[in-house]
Amino acid sequence: MAIANFLPDQYETTGKLAVNHNYLGDQFADYDAILAKIGEVVRRGDFTLGRAVDDFEQRYAATVGVKHAIGVGSGTDALFLSLKALGVGPGDEIVTTPFTFFATIGAIVTAGARPVFVDIGSDYNIDPARIEAAITPRTKGILPVHWSGCPCDMDAIQAIADKHGLFIVEDACHAITATYKGRGAGSFGAFGCFSMHPLKNLNVWGDGGIACTNSDALADKMRLLRNHGLKDRDHCEIFAYNSRLDTVQAVVANHLMDKLDNISTKRIEHAAYFDAALQSLPQVIIPKRNDNVIRQVYHIYSLRFERRDELQKFLTARGIDAKVHYPIPMHLQPAASAYGYKPGDFPAAEALCASTLSLPVHEFITREQQDYVIAAIREFYR
Repeated sequence: MAIANFLPDQYETTGKLAVNHNYLGDQFADYDAILAKIGEVVRRGDFTLGRAVDDFEQRYAATVGVKHAIGVGSGTDALFLSLKALGVGPGDEIVTTPFTFFATIGAIVTAGARPVFVDIGSDYNIDPARIEAAITPRTKGILPVHWSGCPCDMDAIQAIADKHGLFIVEDACHAITATYKGRGAGSFGAFGCFSMHPLKNLNVWGDGGIACTNSDALADKMRLLRNHGLKDRDHCEIFAYNSRLDTVQAVVANHLMDKLDNISTKRIEHAAYFDAALQSLPQVIIPKRNDNVIRQVYHIYSLRFERRDELQKFLTARGIDAKVHYPIPMHLQPAASAYGYKPGDFPAAEALCASTLSLPVHEFITREQQDYVIAAIREFYR
């Protein structure tokens, strides 16, 4: 089997749509200013763990409300290295959700552990009421995912973790600037992990990630793990990995930090507009919003629709980039076949995967474009 790069064709296809999920040309229209800052990196030559990395880490830690933010190569690496820093290895089990991106489960498995799935609730996040039934003597931690930037019920999850002596690693890759009861997503667990993939709310020109923690000891361990285990140039404390946030990417992230509040605010506004316009349609199910407790930042704006696949084709034909995130839950992926899960094991996640559809809500979508999307959905159901 030959596996080729499937992304260029996808970029070309979706780039032709009138209402697109991809907004990067607009977001980085001021690229000359970023290139000038990158020019300073070139002149200094500090491409690896340079000054911009330190600056970004300090700013990001303050944004989340934690003591330490450690830049790594990707959100996936943030998850993987967090698990390794907490001692995860063969024979361990990590409780998590089947409704997530592949990276969540990939990090667990490549760290040496077994993913143990728990079904989701009406907010599309892991259902805390089902977690304890999944805990065994081999369970080492809980890895909740703040899906689409909607924080999980961290009080309930923390109570379970404390009761059973488990750690929490938050997959907050969707949840940049999201909050739960006034606290930043990513500030509750032993680690909170974030992604700066190009289509995240805070993004860079490639891959990048951040691991956040309030533990001095865990922060030191993470800094060793991301950089070959080096304490300084000449002394290696542990043999480890190479997953450093590039200085060039830190420059881009620092540039976007100045716009981050506006990015999140616009996404929230656009999601609210769609909610208000679509809630009267009986064929559309909007997840319950708990705005008094959480601040959801809508990395993905995802609803459930009757006749989802037909609707997606209908919208795409009208130039609307409607995406499915994601059609197959993690326990039914080919890669999970060794774990023995089967259809029907997690009915809520499976039903969501069969009916969910995502609409663009990024900061550059216009009200006219939103009205066009709304009109098209109404036309379909008529």
